[in-house]
Amino acid sequence: MNANQQHNKLKSPINIPLSVPEIKGNEWDYVKECLDTNWVSYVGHYVNKFEEVLADYVGVQYAVATASGTAALHTALLVAGIQPNDEVLVSTLTFIAPVNAIRYVGAWPVFIDSEPKYWQIDPNKVVDFLNQECRWNNGNLYNKLTGRRIKAILPVHILGHPVDINPIVEIARKFNLTVIEDAAESLGAKYHGKLVGDLGDISCISFNGNKVVTTGGGGAILTNNEEWAVRAKHLTTQSKQDSLEYVHDEIGYNYRMNNIAAAIGVAQMEQLDSFIDKKRQIASMYSKGLQDLADCSLMEEAKYAFSTFWLYTLLVHDSVVDSDSRQVIRELQKFGIQSRPLWRPAHRQKMYQDCVYYGTDCADSINALGVQLPSSVGLQIEEQEYVIQTICSLLNR
Repeated sequence: MNANQQHNKLKSPINIPLSVPEIKGNEWDYVKECLDTNWVSYVGHYVNKFEEVLADYVGVQYAVATASGTAALHTALLVAGIQPNDEVLVSTLTFIAPVNAIRYVGAWPVFIDSEPKYWQIDPNKVVDFLNQECRWNNGNLYNKLTGRRIKAILPVHILGHPVDINPIVEIARKFNLTVIEDAAESLGAKYHGKLVGDLGDISCISFNGNKVVTTGGGGAILTNNEEWAVRAKHLTTQSKQDSLEYVHDEIGYNYRMNNIAAAIGVAQMEQLDSFIDKKRQIASMYSKGLQDLADCSLMEEAKYAFSTFWLYTLLVHDSVVDSDSRQVIRELQKFGIQSRPLWRPAHRQKMYQDCVYYGTDCADSINALGVQLPSSVGLQIEEQEYVIQTICSLLNR
């Protein structure tokens, strides 16, 4: 069946979104309970329950729900002791949030390139940079070029696939660095059988509307460090010291998740495993349907990994099309199919061009060639067949 025939099977006009929430469980009931009882703000039992469910699922001792994934990142950097003018190694191929959060605390990013096979931060480059471009002095590690202290590593598990993190954790222990995982896109992914979010010292999750599970917006901090968890909850509630009096002992933030969002999150977490199963089915169907395209790279799953395939991504090489991947995205839009490129590497962003970058052009190449495809949990088989047929028609033209 060609793309036109597949088009005729679907309702017109066609609009296949990139990634939208799947609301089909107890969300309505739990939210109604919040409304019926007037527990709609930042206190309520669903906030506590959501934190308990998250901690239990990932296997950590503590979870602190936040208003956004970015709020979680900012708070995690603060509780981990990142100071102004410290440096934090971070993935350059990522959504901008973790990089901005580093600057929120006055620290500076050091951008590390991607590895070419799974597109994650390159652990070999992390190790090489710390061993070769830094010096150890009086119990601290310093960047030879900038003279700033290296304090932490912030690897980002992108697209539902875990980073090869063991070499990163090992080098971090050697130099007494904190490992802050950004698992915003990868809740449920596993590394050597262990869930992301429990691979470093502290981690952050996002529950934005396009994530595998959503609270509409929101995030969470996960850790086994009780002191950090207590301070994270303190900071995210305006650092109020007394439960009755308005006494605050440091600058805090209005970063707590509200009870309605948490209620949605509890219902979504009840469905997480089935959502991941569907994401993996979607990825399998894309890989089979697109495997015969010449000079295209499909998403792979490392032997060490269990990926959630958050957003299935195709690399379209220049030899396949007359122009570039952006032209493919524009053409797909004409057929009612939403797609998008991967993020511009952070070291190419205007405000970060003067920061240290360690790598070659791998992240640039992935950005130039990447096309993210519709991957909603609710994506119907007929819709996915139409996407596959359309892509094949475009690229075999």
